[in-house]
Amino acid sequence: MDRFIWSNEGIINGLIAADGGPVSLDDLAHFLNSSSAPPGCMDLSELDGFLAGLVAGPEVVPREEWLAEVWDNEEPDYLDAEEKAAVEGAIFDRYAAIEAELDATQLQYTAILWQDENGTTVAEDWAAGFMQAVSLRSNAWQPALADEDASVLLIPIASLAGMTLSEAERGGEALPDDAMETLMQDSGQVLPVCVLGLRRFWRASAPGTGMVRH
Repeated sequence: MDRFIWSNEGIINGLIAADGGPVSLDDLAHFLNSSSAPPGCMDLSELDGFLAGLVAGPEVVPREEWLAEVWDNEEPDYLDAEEKAAVEGAIFDRYAAIEAELDATQLQYTAILWQDENGTTVAEDWAAGFMQAVSLRSNAWQPALADEDASVLLIPIASLAGMTLSEAERGGEALPDDAMETLMQDSGQVLPVCVLGLRRFWRASAPGTGMVRH
């Protein structure tokens, strides 16, 4: 299926920068899908969900640990040190942007989702990335799974992520077909709210200061 990057601002369809300037999200998407990136690395939508999961999570995961996950524990074939710095800088900038957008007075975060040639939003890659971030600290996430309100925020994300698995791999009960269809249609609005709610849950749950992240 042909896919394009989608946001509330429309379709992004840029090319990789060749002038040594800052790498945009367009450029980053191109690199992630190029032969220079490891075959099993994340695409841009999955990366965005992964970074959102890190930002919304219970503790700060060291950068060197989560960056290896982006590349499927392989090293990209960078042209030189400058390209490596530019690509990694774009990833780190997106992480920082998600933090800022979630902590703004009004929610500003927009999930980067795919849109197919028929205009259908495809959110399962984003959701799979988010759940991969959860898996990095699965024990630390247990209080959210046990909390009635927080667990409700995880259900839409986990349900969408389950679409990337076979029926046998999913286990448990899936959402009814009509509920899944509605969720997929509304994912652009639902997912940012879930991420914000989870980030606030962990901040409120931290002893003493009410904060878990700097």
